[in-house]
Amino acid sequence: MMMQSNEFAPEGSGSCGARLKQAREAAGLSVEDVAARLKMPARVVYSLENDDIASMGAPVFVRGQLRSYARLVGIDLESQLSGTSVASTAPSELVSHTHTPRYRRVFEQTTRRAVYIVMTAAIAVPIWIATRHPASNSTVQSLDMAAVAPGTANTALPAARPSSATPPQRTPVTASIMPSSAAAAPAKTLVLKFSGDSWVQIVGVDGSKLEEGILGAGQERSYGPGEVASVRLGNTAAVEVSAAGQPLDLAPFSRANVARFTLSSDGSLAPVSD
Repeated sequence: MMMQSNEFAPEGSGSCGARLKQAREAAGLSVEDVAARLKMPARVVYSLENDDIASMGAPVFVRGQLRSYARLVGIDLESQLSGTSVASTAPSELVSHTHTPRYRRVFEQTTRRAVYIVMTAAIAVPIWIATRHPASNSTVQSLDMAAVAPGTANTALPAARPSSATPPQRTPVTASIMPSSAAAAPAKTLVLKFSGDSWVQIVGVDGSKLEEGILGAGQERSYGPGEVASVRLGNTAAVEVSAAGQPLDLAPFSRANVARFTLSSDGSLAPVSD
């Protein structure tokens, strides 16, 4: 059985549904005409005219449908709707149940910034130190020590000769071997001498980096045949390069004050193509 409501029928006047039906019939419209114009099912139009509000859902939808129907047939239902359950209601006030104190928000923001700064420093500082103090310094020191070692051995050699148990007949053989070894030592294919700071990258034939970093004035690097595959030099004006004992002009291999070239197995040089 269809539920009826009398709340849309104030005393002394027709209900909202009855007024809508009377206005529709006075306008010569059928239920189907109203449904087509309002784009709603015909059963909804019947429910509105019969004040069957319970079967139509939430009051907010019913209120909108009643107003649309009233505008279509040219009547005003606002005075009747104002005191009913479908009258406009204020939206519910949202109350936050999770309030965070201001000092806590400030503390959390400060903590996040501190963590970000620490992480940035942990990444940037080692890179800066490595750039300012390249690993090539240890190589320079080892080369300096190697250069001093032969002189030290030579000064200690005379003192060791009187106590040597080597037979006298072997002494001429040793003396004859030393000059021949020095004469047979292979010449360095590539020699780099620095008169100022220059960024250097030397790549070996096996793809390993023989040198990478900044070398300063007074430093020198030399490499034997078949040892170097490619070379990159920054600030070419501060670098003197010799290949097979001959000074090398870096202009053919330079671009924007950076020289790049490769070495073949026979010691010939070629520029690096971009």
